Amino acid sequence: MQQYETYWSLTLAYTNIHSDKFINTLRAIIDFIDSNVNREATKEYYNDLQLYVGSINGLQGTSLRKSINQFVKLGFANNLKYYNIEAIDFLNARTNRKRKTLFSKIVYKYSSFSSSFTQYSNQKEMNFLLKTLEEVGALSKENIIGLMRVNITSYPKGYLSFEELNYYTQQAINSGFIERKYNQVAYLFNLLKKLDDVVFVDNKLYFEEDAKVVFGEELKHESRKRDGYLHRLYKNQLKEESEEQLGNVKCMVENVPYPSLVASHIKPFIKSDENEAYDPDNGLLLSRNMDILFDQGYISFDNNGTIIYSNQLHQEVIAGVSKYFLYDIFINSKRLEYLAYHREMVLKK
Repeated sequence: MQQYETYWSLTLAYTNIHSDKFINTLRAIIDFIDSNVNREATKEYYNDLQLYVGSINGLQGTSLRKSINQFVKLGFANNLKYYNIEAIDFLNARTNRKRKTLFSKIVYKYSSFSSSFTQYSNQKEMNFLLKTLEEVGALSKENIIGLMRVNITSYPKGYLSFEELNYYTQQAINSGFIERKYNQVAYLFNLLKKLDDVVFVDNKLYFEEDAKVVFGEELKHESRKRDGYLHRLYKNQLKEESEEQLGNVKCMVENVPYPSLVASHIKPFIKSDENEAYDPDNGLLLSRNMDILFDQGYISFDNNGTIIYSNQLHQEVIAGVSKYFLYDIFINSKRLEYLAYHREMVLKK
């Protein structure tokens, strides 16, 4: 007996959103809608739509229906009688960069994998997934597969908590969902890789800005998996050093006990060998704002702890941090070597 289960179902006819096939098929759909605004959404309407789009993209049968239906699921058009205004902006975009941003906006605002030619659904799966990412910070591939089994209507808050996410993740693992629905999983991951400002690092999905805080600027060059336990020990050592020297766990530059501090590598993790990667002397405990400036090379420190500024840093930002410095109690011979590397190789000139 065939096993029936509900899940987020998505198929894509075209994998390249910048291709002529994708753009011309969308343009044909919009041209047909504009030319038939007074017609009812009958079977004949959809048949004529298919004939017109097929004359443009050269497809027929199941492949043609799939090529049209993807624009409903992705949020460009509502049941093929109406289209969202951003779809026109997408067609008129002059650069791939702008087209990608508009694609991301459309998918986030309107996409619903349960929608089809004749059926409208308000279950916005990508919106739900990205809000869950915002809540939990990172999504493993197993987490994402677990999300595919969520009935969104059961969560009016619009996202899952850590505990809820872990429940669905374990369900997906135990049930063998990934093996049964391999193609559906592949389509969703393909879509996620097309979205603006999200990125996969070490097989986890992050908002790009958050990933840079954790992994540094060169995300696409990440080649070695971070050891979670060693990294926790590395951060614990920095926290202990801060508490010992400052009387509390504080930012080593701002001397403020923020509730969340970052163990920021001086020599970037991806450039460090195994010993350097978890050497506490190759780290500073920083506030998130200070870490972003340091990690992305907008500031560094000289051998006395004075801040050095990149020429690319705005004067207002410089004015905001100019009163701070790296406390000399955290400067030792090994940190000086790492700081020399940072000034030479990381600081933006």
